Amino acid sequence: MSAGVPLSDRGLLLGDGLFETLLALDGVLQDPLEHLARMARGCAVLGLPLPDSELALSLMQAAIADAGLERGRAAVRLTYTAGSGGRGLVRPQDPSPSLFATAAPSALPTAPARLALARVRRNASSPTAHHKTLAYLDNVMARREALAVDADEAVLCNTDGHLACAAAANLFWIEGGVVFTPDLACGVLPGLARARVLAAAGALGQALQVVKIGPEALDRAKAIFVTNSLNGLWVASHWQGQPLPTDTLAMQILQALIDQVSLNV
Repeated sequence: MSAGVPLSDRGLLLGDGLFETLLALDGVLQDPLEHLARMARGCAVLGLPLPDSELALSLMQAAIADAGLERGRAAVRLTYTAGSGGRGLVRPQDPSPSLFATAAPSALPTAPARLALARVRRNASSPTAHHKTLAYLDNVMARREALAVDADEAVLCNTDGHLACAAAANLFWIEGGVVFTPDLACGVLPGLARARVLAAAGALGQALQVVKIGPEALDRAKAIFVTNSLNGLWVASHWQGQPLPTDTLAMQILQALIDQVSLNV
């Protein structure tokens, strides 16, 4: 739902703003307060006033209705920009942010993910690496790289060569009965689905390590999966064009995590 973005909007011109993508099931937003809390944390870093939570919820519900998506799965995007004003880099002293929402159908993937390593690197030292800012061009380019080699999703390392994330998801893998995921310090977005997997591993007593390690770790992995709020746990079938091995223990761990996360959704 939007009246249109003016050509002077700083989100359009400079990527000055934030967004959240939520899943709606039969018109019901999933975890809206958690998404709004993450946006609020981003506002603190970007120096933006907090959006009105009630208005945000209303806009998202209206977007679902306007798109005729009261049934089934929908991806709802809430966008918050710094608004117009302030030529160049300097914002007005009292910005007037813009808040709007859109909705679109969101089907679950029908096949396992094929993952490929991108040349694009994630800047772990940037304060924006841990927030969903509107400056998403690196992610766009990484996904293009993946599609060019017949993969579904890209895996990004940071500028130190450590695994960070996927283009639009958090990254996990299993080896030797242990679940691994990159450390947030690697430039990782603190995903809500990522947090659920970490909680599920804890509830199951599953060994889990948060690590700083290069992409060679995925060459040894017995299972790889990526997570986000729309797709939940998306299991990979291929890494760098090669099929992942079939490993009974890894599959048992993966299924236990899926079951545990499903219980808490």
